[in-house]
Amino acid sequence: MFEFNAGGRRPVTGKLRADTLRAANDLVQRTLAKHGLASPVGVAEPYAGAGKAGTQKNTSARPARPAGRVAQAMRSETFQNSAGTRDFRIYVPQKAQQEARGLVMMLHGCTQTPEDFAIGTQMNALAGAQGFITVWPEQNRGHNAQSCWNWFSPQDQQRDRGEPAILAGMAERCAAEYRVPSSKIFVAGLSAGAAMAVILGETYADVFSAVGAHSGLAYASAQDVPSALAAMAGTAAPGAAASGAALTRTVVFHGSDDRTVQPANGTRIVEDARGRWQDLAFETETSEVINGRRTDRYSVTDAEGRSLVEHWRIDGLGHAWSGGNSGGSHADQAGPDASAEMVRFFFDTDKETGA
Repeated sequence: MFEFNAGGRRPVTGKLRADTLRAANDLVQRTLAKHGLASPVGVAEPYAGAGKAGTQKNTSARPARPAGRVAQAMRSETFQNSAGTRDFRIYVPQKAQQEARGLVMMLHGCTQTPEDFAIGTQMNALAGAQGFITVWPEQNRGHNAQSCWNWFSPQDQQRDRGEPAILAGMAERCAAEYRVPSSKIFVAGLSAGAAMAVILGETYADVFSAVGAHSGLAYASAQDVPSALAAMAGTAAPGAAASGAALTRTVVFHGSDDRTVQPANGTRIVEDARGRWQDLAFETETSEVINGRRTDRYSVTDAEGRSLVEHWRIDGLGHAWSGGNSGGSHADQAGPDASAEMVRFFFDTDKETGA
């Protein structure tokens, strides 16, 4: 975690100096918050590695949650392992009560809640129609002041540590409870959630068979706050490359007008993913207008036509979920339906779909 206490080690000798230091610290925090990188306001839980579980209670206020049918349909639960604890929501439609077709974990962006993200993406409607369950982890303000997943923290980019270990463990527990086939566990996210989804695809390819990244960043794009800001702006030097060993199928959505996370970041995710399938892939590129937006689509498939990598570049889309419901934040109703296309991509190998 990152703490920014301007002048924190210097003695304060008067009211003017104290006010100056306070103003400087506030400026740093506002700048970080604008980019979803503010440091935690509560006591962070310890990371795994020393045999300690993160069990501290978060007492900070949570952002208000939208009411409505989506919130009512999801059940609230808590997951804990040696890496820490997170609350989550789970939606189990009637078709998935006995045995679910699959599991899609959805990682919200900064300032969002699981309910807000569920409304904006409408993923639960697809789950109900197709018989898979959705899991919506919650990042609270005790672990990041803007409720962002800590994709820029080195401790949260590793297997068996931090947020990746918590989220992978959560997915495995839910999958076991509803008898989800091991090859049908997927993860998707928006912005910081997309960056964390990519990390999960790299560190837990044995758990997640495919990744959906909307307006996100590539694996290990940053190691601290300054490099995170540079990565988001598209000016950072390349970070640690993905190992290439994790054969995780990946679909990427990114808007041409995204000013929060520059589109070059989506391209880098695709380049890393493409490098995994050097000897298996066939490439195609298409362009069409979908719901009023020009969309360029780059696809990589294997000899059987199975989708391995896709890159959807959407003209005119900003930092928002394409084809989303405007009742949720960071959702744009125009353009291709990212949720439906991700589900199609995830279950592309499912014989029941006729693919």
